[in-house]
Amino acid sequence: LRTSAGKVLITDDDESVRRLFGSILSGAGYDVIEAEDGDEALMLAGDLAPDLVLIDLVMPNREGIETIPLLRKAHPGMKIVAVSGAFGGGFLRAASVLGADATLMKPVGPDQLIETVRRLLDS
Repeated sequence: LRTSAGKVLITDDDESVRRLFGSILSGAGYDVIEAEDGDEALMLAGDLAPDLVLIDLVMPNREGIETIPLLRKAHPGMKIVAVSGAFGGGFLRAASVLGADATLMKPVGPDQLIETVRRLLDS
């Protein structure tokens, strides 16, 4: 019997986005960890081994677009969902090429977020 549906690392430089996604996913039974940039995401992914990383593509310090290939190399089995509203979603295609398992265009609705995470973690 699993107490958690899975561990999700939410990486976004916008605290309100992290809080919103976190409350949606914890309400759906996921354990949530937060990171504010790619560097923190890489560190936490190594320390806490989340099942899935939800990552914004445009952030200060280390952007998601740079972080995805590094996560993919270090943690081949980890699921990665790229999230972006920048440039009309143009970066999302690049994220898929770099190794994201799924992409979400901001703004992301609660049902869409939960459905995407559930689909990847149940597969």
